[in-house]
Amino acid sequence: MAHPLMPHATASWLVDNSALSFEQISEFCGLHILEVQAIADDMAATKLTGRDPIAAHEVTMEEIEKAQADPDYRMVMLKGPEQVRRTKGPRYTPVSKRQDKPDGIAWLLRNHPEISDAQIGKLIGTTRNTIHAIRDRTHWNIIEIVPKDPVTLGLCSQRELDAVVTKAAKKAGIEAPKDETMEGDREALIEELRNERRVAVEEAEAALATEAAEAAAEAAGENVEPAAEAEGETATPGGWPDMPADNAPAKQLPEGAEELFRKKDD
Repeated sequence: MAHPLMPHATASWLVDNSALSFEQISEFCGLHILEVQAIADDMAATKLTGRDPIAAHEVTMEEIEKAQADPDYRMVMLKGPEQVRRTKGPRYTPVSKRQDKPDGIAWLLRNHPEISDAQIGKLIGTTRNTIHAIRDRTHWNIIEIVPKDPVTLGLCSQRELDAVVTKAAKKAGIEAPKDETMEGDREALIEELRNERRVAVEEAEAALATEAAEAAAEAAGENVEPAAEAEGETATPGGWPDMPADNAPAKQLPEGAEELFRKKDD
């Protein structure tokens, strides 16, 4: 949905000159309802001068009256603000990078002589006189010019440079060189990834097998220990394991034990 060119100023005018709700104004101007409330309470950061949307031909009075009669109605703009369109001309370059243009032009002239002056001027955003001066080494600052990649300098993108080089090479009948190194590196990378995946799968399978063996050994050990405990313990009726029964015969004392007990009693 299109919004007014100056939403805050338009909201200020609507607050002062209409009976629209804050929600209707916020929807029409593309603002938050709290912003509209701050404008109405004179709590905005800056004092706003109202802008008449009717005089700006953004909305009609009939539309405002219709919205005032129905709080649920949302106003619709007649037309949105006109978009600023860039006219045809040389490529715009920021001021901070304009001093790097000669370096980029020198790099193109040295590495891609098949590119025409018109293509260089459109790509870098320069004039043919500058290109001729750098090619003929008559530029006023030719001593300080160092050929540098225009992509690295930020004068154009790699995609734009590749498109210009491909188009110029095709027009000149030059076959674009194939980067076999990149293809070899790609195959080596794919093979390395396959090996890593194969090793990871083998390690995972070995870990699972080890865990299964350990679980089976633990289960077997748990079954053996209760059986051994059952064999070693002799439970007696009415007592703890290893306790003698009530009717069991008394054990004889070792020799000399009776004399020791007798001396102790004396």
